[in-house]
Amino acid sequence: HEEKKQLTLKVEELERKLESTNAQNIEFLQVIAKREESIHQCQLRLEEKSRECSSLARQLEMAIEDAKRQVEQARERAVSRERAAQSKMLDLETQLSRNKTELNQFHRSKEDAERRYESRLQDLRDRLEQSESTNRSMQNYVQFLKSSYDNFF
Repeated sequence: HEEKKQLTLKVEELERKLESTNAQNIEFLQVIAKREESIHQCQLRLEEKSRECSSLARQLEMAIEDAKRQVEQARERAVSRERAAQSKMLDLETQLSRNKTELNQFHRSKEDAERRYESRLQDLRDRLEQSESTNRSMQNYVQFLKSSYDNFF
C-alpha cells in the first residue's frame, strides 16, 4: 500500500512535470510561432526592400546613362563651339592680315603720291620761278624799249 502510494505520488509528480513540460512546450511553440511569423514578416520586408533596391538601382543606372549622354552632348557642343571659334579666329586673322597688307599698300601708294606731288610741286615752282624770271626779263626789256623809244622821240 505504501509502495502504491509512493508510486501514485511519483505518477502525480510526473504528471505535474508532464503538464509543466507540456505548458512549456506550448509556450515554446507559441514563441516559435511568433518568431516564425516575425521571420516571415522580415522576409516579406526584405523582399520588398530588395525590389525597391532593384528599382532604385535601375533608376540610378538610367540617371547615370542620362547624365553621361548630357555630358557627352555638352562636350560635343563645347568642341563644336571651340571649332567654330577657332575657325572664326582664323578668318579674323586672315582678314587682319589682308587689311594690314592693304594698309601697307595704301601707305606705299600715299608715299609714292606724296613723292610725285612733291616732285610735281617742285617742278611747278621751278617753272613758276622760270616764268617769273622770264616775265621780269620781258618787263625789263619792255621798260628798256619804252625808255629807248622815249629817248628816241
